[in-house]
Amino acid sequence: MTPCPLCHSDASTLYCAHETGEYRRCSVCSLVFVLPSFHLNAEEEKGRYDLHTNSPDDANYRKFLSKVLDPVLERISKDACGLDFGSGPGPTLSKMFEEHGHEMQIYDHYYARDERVLEGRYDFITSTEVVEHLYDPAAVLERLIGMLKPQGLLALLTQPYPSEDAFASWYYKNDPTHVCFFSTETMEYLAKKWDARLEVVGKDIFIFTVKRQTNVN
Repeated sequence: MTPCPLCHSDASTLYCAHETGEYRRCSVCSLVFVLPSFHLNAEEEKGRYDLHTNSPDDANYRKFLSKVLDPVLERISKDACGLDFGSGPGPTLSKMFEEHGHEMQIYDHYYARDERVLEGRYDFITSTEVVEHLYDPAAVLERLIGMLKPQGLLALLTQPYPSEDAFASWYYKNDPTHVCFFSTETMEYLAKKWDARLEVVGKDIFIFTVKRQTNVN
């Protein structure tokens, strides 16, 4: 039995068998994950990401990212410093925060891989449409939450997965770089684990507020 990549439980059941992969749902944290045999290798994965054409000059992309920008701005101080994790080939959200006077850092596994950035402490961290790509979400998310200062925010944007009946026809699973799928129940599991407050903005933005200093793992 393949363990859940988020909580490492062996308690998972088949959620969907499809030509794009075999998807299992964890009975402990409710994560739906693709079996590793369907994962792309690093070269194939980067090839897919290189097709992305997002740019700071794209007004529609900026409008999309405002879904994250606006609720985070409402919850942080004017001198808050942040990190955009998984910034992609055309960093945009970080620039939008900078336009509002916030000092920003970026990190991306393929396009901005400066490990020194991950040694910092931040008032807020954003990660938009990233968590569904993580092969080891437990390690990555634990590291991110551990990089926050007391009362810091972690804002995640990801599409919650639909019911079992609708999953087979769900477009979001068809991207072969999407290997983990979250639900509100999954986010509630994380909030309890981290002793953090969870706010769900709309249907796809999850904001965690840590209550005290955490340790980087």
